Amino acid sequence: MYDEGQVHKISTVMMRGGTSKGLILRKADLPSDPSVRDEVILRIYGSPDPNQVDGLGGGTSLSSKLAIVGPPSHPGAHIDYTFGQVSLEKKCIDYHVMCGNFVTAVGLYAAEEGYVPLTEPVTSVHIYNTNTDKMIVAEIPVQNGQIQYNGDFVIDGVPGSASRIMLHFLDAGGTFTGKTLPTGHPVDTVSLKDGRSFEVSIVDCANVVVIVKAQDLNLRGIELCHELENNGYALQLLEEIRVESGIMIGMIKEEDREKVTPSTHALPKIAFVSSPHDYKTIDNRLLKKEEIDIIARYISMGTLHRAYAVSGAMALSAASSIPGTIPNQLISSEGSGIRIGHPSGVMYVETKVEKANGNWIVSRAANGRTARRLMEGYAHIPASIYPTSNCQ
Repeated sequence: MYDEGQVHKISTVMMRGGTSKGLILRKADLPSDPSVRDEVILRIYGSPDPNQVDGLGGGTSLSSKLAIVGPPSHPGAHIDYTFGQVSLEKKCIDYHVMCGNFVTAVGLYAAEEGYVPLTEPVTSVHIYNTNTDKMIVAEIPVQNGQIQYNGDFVIDGVPGSASRIMLHFLDAGGTFTGKTLPTGHPVDTVSLKDGRSFEVSIVDCANVVVIVKAQDLNLRGIELCHELENNGYALQLLEEIRVESGIMIGMIKEEDREKVTPSTHALPKIAFVSSPHDYKTIDNRLLKKEEIDIIARYISMGTLHRAYAVSGAMALSAASSIPGTIPNQLISSEGSGIRIGHPSGVMYVETKVEKANGNWIVSRAANGRTARRLMEGYAHIPASIYPTSNCQ
């Protein structure tokens, strides 16, 4: 007979947001001590373990996302959202990064759970992201007093269609460093230990992303997941460039250079880009160069993202509007929106970028996503690691 006295049950909702998937946990259900809280969360996910077979994690960086939510602590917000990237390989959760895809799930969750009253035709959910101290607005479609789940909006990398949830990242420039261009330059040169040097554009908009030309890495720019996974040289080179760029902008300490891994230091992120040309996606669909404005590949936790991160797309879009940056040199169109060609297809994102007092300001970054509640219930945790007296 199952002995409930040996386990502690935590209310859990599993959701997909954009091309990411993970759990939404309420702050009030978790221990207040951060170290104990993380121990509990790691047990829920089954980490560290690349397969997360003894937990609810999905065994990939895209399906090991975490949202801790609670009542708003910021004026004008409906809900607080703390994002965590749960490591597969190490006993850690990275809270020093933000996931734009998964915030879509948080917006839908807030509307479903009554954090905000439903209004027609759109319910605007104001989300305070504690990781970045920024506000994000998710627009949830509502009709006849009910959330509209069905629709014809499609995002590449997710099967089927659903209603569109618009995300608006407010004042997104300088999210982590205080400046859209952390170094003040559209292009910097990064030198590696072996003497090689590479041109990079470092952009901070929703996330900090290092952008490098694919051709400088001897890559075509249209690589798919299996191709890059089998190219250890390129992955190592990308990691070295990422680390040196992080040191340049002060996100990584120089004395930690040899200790840094994608699990210990998720920021800055790194992407490589190329000018538009025809290529085939993961599902063997031909994308014509006329359908895209730039080709980009985004590295997440040391592996190639199967699509493209929303926050990374906003950084790329912002960079494309700033004269002289690497994306600006390659972009095939002008305007506030760009079409990014990624391994699964195309992502469209808009940013409004202006120069004021010598700095680049991103007053708005927007993107359409979909989300869905996949499961709700209880995660079972061994009672021995959950101190009930230490709850919020």
